[in-house]
Amino acid sequence: MTKAIKKQALGRGLSALLKDPENDITSVEDKNADKVVGSIIELEISAIEINPFQPRSNFNEESLRELATSIKELGVIQPITVRKLDFNKYQLISGERRLRASTLIGLTTVPAYIRIANDNESLVMALVENIQRHDLDPIEIALSYQRLIDEIQLTQEQMSDRVGKKRSTIANYLRLLKLDPIIQTGIRDGFISMGHGRAIINVEDLDVQTDIYQKIVSRNLSVRETEALVKNYHESLKPKLAGKPKASSFDIEEDQKSTFTNYFGAKVDIKVAGNGKGKITIPFHSEEDFARIIKLING
Repeated sequence: MTKAIKKQALGRGLSALLKDPENDITSVEDKNADKVVGSIIELEISAIEINPFQPRSNFNEESLRELATSIKELGVIQPITVRKLDFNKYQLISGERRLRASTLIGLTTVPAYIRIANDNESLVMALVENIQRHDLDPIEIALSYQRLIDEIQLTQEQMSDRVGKKRSTIANYLRLLKLDPIIQTGIRDGFISMGHGRAIINVEDLDVQTDIYQKIVSRNLSVRETEALVKNYHESLKPKLAGKPKASSFDIEEDQKSTFTNYFGAKVDIKVAGNGKGKITIPFHSEEDFARIIKLING
């Protein structure tokens, strides 16, 4: 605690340096920049503006009040990060919850790390620091990745290098944006998980997506049960293979059997299968009898 107080005391001295117009620092190459950039400095909250690139858009009020109580008791343990815009003007890169909580309890200054970065760098820095330090919901993360693609023109491969995430992980988040907006809201509000969303995304029909979503919520289905539901849906779309038509069979009349029996002079057995095929069995009792039947066949 004493160490933190000493750092913040030093930061107040550096704050005075930043307020000196003759020592305005706009570049890392400026005089005294090495004393400011990367150091913990006490900044006036009124001189800090919210970062328009901030990925987080939802703030739990109860959680914010709890953080404010903690800050009131212990101070801001983890400094926020800002970038310098102009003389005594800064923009938040990360730490919006800490800044909001500090404002909530009436603090006028907050400890901060100062960086000098352009808008593109600020967006990447905000994304990386927020993902690593806070529990952004999956949709917020996906939207942040999409902004890097749209506004910075990064490929997924480049983005993987910048944010330290696997390309497949980034792709999985981005796919969530293909979900129906109702389902995206459900993920953000915690009604279903990212795992549920990844299962539903395999259904292209948005109406079917919402039907499955409603079943998940109403029945409290697990991710595995959702995957089974989606699998059954896909199975229902497959054309059912028509069975091979059975060949029509027929019956052998007794008089037909008698014709064979009378001709060969032996009780001939005739069997017909369901496919219409069959066999005729002609019995014989001796070599002479066999020769007789052969003679009859040969005419």
